[in-house]
Amino acid sequence: MNTMKLKKPTLLLDKEKCIRNIQRMKAKADKSEVRPRPHFKTHQSAAVGRWFKEAGVSAITVSSVTMAGNFVSDGWQDITIAFPVNIAEIDDINQLANQINLNLLVENKEAVEFLADKLKYKTGIYLKIDSGYHRTGVPVDDHQSIFNLIREVQGYPIMQFKGLLVHNGNTYNASSTEDIINIHQNSQIELGRLKAFLWGHRINPELSLGDTPAMSVVENFEGIDEIRPGNFVFYDVMQAELGSCTYGDIAVALACPVVAKHPERMEIVIYGGAIHLSKDFITGKDGNPIYGKIVMLNKDGWSDVMPGTYVKSLSQEHGIIKTEIGFFEKVKIGDFIGVLPIHSCLTVCQMREYFTFDGKRIGTMNG
Repeated sequence: MNTMKLKKPTLLLDKEKCIRNIQRMKAKADKSEVRPRPHFKTHQSAAVGRWFKEAGVSAITVSSVTMAGNFVSDGWQDITIAFPVNIAEIDDINQLANQINLNLLVENKEAVEFLADKLKYKTGIYLKIDSGYHRTGVPVDDHQSIFNLIREVQGYPIMQFKGLLVHNGNTYNASSTEDIINIHQNSQIELGRLKAFLWGHRINPELSLGDTPAMSVVENFEGIDEIRPGNFVFYDVMQAELGSCTYGDIAVALACPVVAKHPERMEIVIYGGAIHLSKDFITGKDGNPIYGKIVMLNKDGWSDVMPGTYVKSLSQEHGIIKTEIGFFEKVKIGDFIGVLPIHSCLTVCQMREYFTFDGKRIGTMNG
C-alpha cells in the first residue's frame, strides 16, 4: 500500500481479513445447520456482497427499503428488511415484492392491517420480538399479544407468516464473553417458552437471531433457524474489546494525515473527525472516552495497535490523539496513520467508499 498517494482521510479495506471473516461465519452456520442471512448494513457494498455469494450465501438482511433495492439491482433474490415496516414506502415495497422473495418486519396490528389492504404481492412476515434489548418489538413474555398478532397475519392470504425475529443488541453492553453467552442463553430460554406456547396453538415459527457478539462467541445454535450478524464482516474496536474478535480480525482502518503535534500535551492532531469516524466511543480503563485505536500503516496493511495511543476526542474534521513519547517522536507532520474505528458500520456509512491495498476503489450504496 502506497501512502504517498493518499491525500485525505481514506477508509482502507483488508480484503483478505474480510473474506476470512465471511468464510468463518459461513462455516459456523453450516456446522450448526442454520441458514446464514447476514446483515448487509455494515458494508453496504455490491462488491463485498459478491464475496458473500462466493462463500455460498444466498439470503441477506438489510435495514431499509432503499438498501434492499440496491442489492436487488445486484442480483439478490431473498431479502429480509429487518426494520419495522415503514408503511409510507408501500409503493417501493410492492415493487420489491414483485421481483424477489421479500420479508418484512411487523410488531403492531396497525401495520398488519395496512399491509393487508395495500400489499399487491405475497410477502413474508416476521414478528419483531424484544427479548431484553428494549429497543423495539413485542415483549418476549407477552405470549398472548404475540399469538394474537400472528393470527392477525395468518388471516390474510397476501401475507405469509414466517417466524420470530430477534436482535439481542444488549450484548453490545456486555462486560465479558461470559456475559455475552449469558445474555444469549437467557434470551433462548425465554424464546423457548414462547415457542412452546405457540406450539400448543399449532404454530411452529422460525426463529431468526442476529447480533455479532453472540454469533461470534456462541458455538451452539440449537433452536435457531437462521442467524443475521452483520458487523462481523469488518469487526471493529468495540467488538475486539467485547471479545467477539481479535484486533487482528478488524478489516477496516481509516488512514488519516497528521497535521499538528503538541509535545506539551503528548497529543497529535489528525485530519479525521466525527464526519469520518462518527462519535461512537468506548470507555477506557481511566473512565475517559476512546474514539479509535491507532495503528501504523505499512505495505502489507497496518501494524498491531500502538500501546498507550488512542483518539481522545473528535470534532467535525479534527481528531486528537493521546500518545506516549516513543510514538510521538516517530510520527512526522504529513505522515498517514491508521485509526481502527469504534463502530465500523457508522464509519463506512460516513466514508461511503473503501480502498483495498492495491488501490482498488470499492463503492457503497451511498457512494
